[in-house]
Amino acid sequence: MPLAFSTLGLPGRPLAEVLRLATTHGWQGLELRCAPGEPVHPALSSADRAAAVRAFRAAGVTPLALAGYVGVAAPGGDTEPVAELRAQLRLAADLGARHLRVFPRGGDGPAAEADRRAAGRLAAAAETARELGVRILLETHDSHRGGRDVARVLRLVDHPAVGGLWDVLHTWLAGESAEQSGAALAPYLGYVQVKDVAGPHDLAPLPLGAGVLPLAACVGGLPADCWVSWEYEAPWFPQAAPLDGLLGPGADLLARLRT
Repeated sequence: MPLAFSTLGLPGRPLAEVLRLATTHGWQGLELRCAPGEPVHPALSSADRAAAVRAFRAAGVTPLALAGYVGVAAPGGDTEPVAELRAQLRLAADLGARHLRVFPRGGDGPAAEADRRAAGRLAAAAETARELGVRILLETHDSHRGGRDVARVLRLVDHPAVGGLWDVLHTWLAGESAEQSGAALAPYLGYVQVKDVAGPHDLAPLPLGAGVLPLAACVGGLPADCWVSWEYEAPWFPQAAPLDGLLGPGADLLARLRT
């Protein structure tokens, strides 16, 4: 099982430092937060994109995904989110990332309308994704927390360049079992995002295995080649322990869960 972690857990840290931590602690890939103030962001120059590719190659680390923040189901017009999707797809391709993560953000309106907006925008960007060799992954999150919610949208899109990203926290908060989420997302699954928390009313990140999420059930039945990525939400919880010292034990725990 190849392992990655998200740069969300190390906000603002230089890419070279993050790559060193990955290789030191046994992580084969990185999920790259795409936001201002991070080493990877939408305004990254061509030269900086090329330098990032060289750094990944030198370290022997895979850029698993570009973690963008487009809300594909958000109320409003289609022009801006589709343009943002295409720009982020080009950035992902330039970096050699095989996936682009997107959010639903469907709001509080009727689910069918949110599904329709998401499916239309994803379909509009799907051919660009296919041409660039990047797969768009809709994450189980916010308005579409459950695996069955995301699968509902993906059935409407029905394109091989569009799939799903299983965030195990949000499917658990939606009341799905690991078996239900896994079955719903299996035809579309890009990779799995793990984390751990103390409970539904305390979402501060914990070391893997220190909380209540059913990690063994979520990762134990995955195909051997399915990537698992640890998203440690450090920016919103300054009281959380630094991720640096948790990476080694976290990789060890995930390896044990798959044996």
